[in-house]
Amino acid sequence: MHRNRSLVIFLAIVFVVGVALSGCAKVEEGKGPVASNPNSESGKIPVTTSSEEARKEFLQGRDLSEKLLIQDSIAHFDKAVSLDPNFAIAELNRANVSPTGREFFDHLKKAVSLSDKASNGERLLILATEAGANANAAKQKDLLEQLVAAYPNDERAHFNLGGYYFGQQDYPKAIVHYKKATDLSPTYSTAFNILGYAYRQNGDYADAEQAFKKYIELIPKDPNPYDSYAELLLKMGRFDESIAQYRKALEIDQNFINAHQGIAAAQLYSGKPDAAAAELQKITDKARSDAERRTALFGLTVVDVDSGKIDKALVDVDKQYALGEKTNDVPGMTGDLQLKGNILLEAGKFDEAKSQFERGLKMTEASSLSQEIKDNARLFHHFNLARVALGKQDLATAKTEAEAYRKGTEALKNPFQIKQAHSLAGMIALEEKDFDKAIAELQQANPQNPYDLYRLCQAHQGKGDMGKAKEFCTKAAAFNSLPQLNLAFIRMKAAKV
Repeated sequence: MHRNRSLVIFLAIVFVVGVALSGCAKVEEGKGPVASNPNSESGKIPVTTSSEEARKEFLQGRDLSEKLLIQDSIAHFDKAVSLDPNFAIAELNRANVSPTGREFFDHLKKAVSLSDKASNGERLLILATEAGANANAAKQKDLLEQLVAAYPNDERAHFNLGGYYFGQQDYPKAIVHYKKATDLSPTYSTAFNILGYAYRQNGDYADAEQAFKKYIELIPKDPNPYDSYAELLLKMGRFDESIAQYRKALEIDQNFINAHQGIAAAQLYSGKPDAAAAELQKITDKARSDAERRTALFGLTVVDVDSGKIDKALVDVDKQYALGEKTNDVPGMTGDLQLKGNILLEAGKFDEAKSQFERGLKMTEASSLSQEIKDNARLFHHFNLARVALGKQDLATAKTEAEAYRKGTEALKNPFQIKQAHSLAGMIALEEKDFDKAIAELQQANPQNPYDLYRLCQAHQGKGDMGKAKEFCTKAAAFNSLPQLNLAFIRMKAAKV
């Protein structure tokens, strides 16, 4: 596992969040906040707190969260902020391990309000995360570059800038910063973990395997190294070996629920959907938070869609929405409405899909979320309306909405959203049977979206190039990720080609 997945649906729609992980510092009791000198020999980002006990709790929480023991880290961050109510970087880290969207934004808002009490490095981390939350990728990048310039010898500064590039799918640049982090701190295990994922996403499985093996070597008694290596094996189609590694993670920590998710994916791709569903039920049986319950329900949603059980999948989504209703988790609920709309759209129920998309937008607009997030939700609504219009074969409306989305994404200079705009243009070109244009647009879309790979297959098929069509459909059918909806929509169709 490479990050907290509890907010994936909403965050993927709206923004890219950097993981804020700061370095160590000295604290003197009774003398107010004290931070290490950034120009000192260590050159690390300081931790600014008035309480030695709070610092200890923070460091324990950070260690657990870096090892992806997310649920276990929460209590330590909560203790840290209770001991020092002005502990800005602890609030930020608490935000990043939050099980719900509402908690994430509450703690991020508190971190921002306290940022003037923190060191420059901590303030840059906090403001970079806020920029990411507001879909301001340019500002986020600028702040993280300032962070690395101010603390060039801090492994976590490079790790965060690497995380920005990873989120924007610029894997070569991400690898540069992750490798720098490992050079600065050869025992910084989490950097080897994400370095492995960056190599994997870049198609370099050999180096990915070496990075994950180093990760295992550094912390052999922790579950996540085995889980991460298992995910690489899953991607490579080595399902039995993958399951064996996931089982090792669970032997170390039976509550490491993401291993069940990985096992379920391996079983699904091995043609055992019932076994996959049973594995996901194990998450529900041991879930300690709504985030973990959501993980199980989302996995079941994917299994049901992959198996053609659309009505059951929609029931699964309704259960996720009910979890959000209990705590008024607006980001979670809007993500669920987006999820439901996508399933209805794929099922050809275009008006019902549009209703869900509009409901989600209204909920966001009526919320206490930032104006930037509301503006971005309105922008993304053009993307949804274009897809609804395409489903109805209303090309004029689809083009109008797609153009509005393209202009908005270019104004924001958000690389990931620009890829979505190219995907949308490719969909329209496919509908018009302009296969050359479709290929040109889809080649600029998201290469980590198996649906876009399937669309490239369709475009080449339309041109009569069955060799290329087979190549892209093979990639799509064998994408072998952890459960995701876009793969479930097309996996079996791509396999037939």
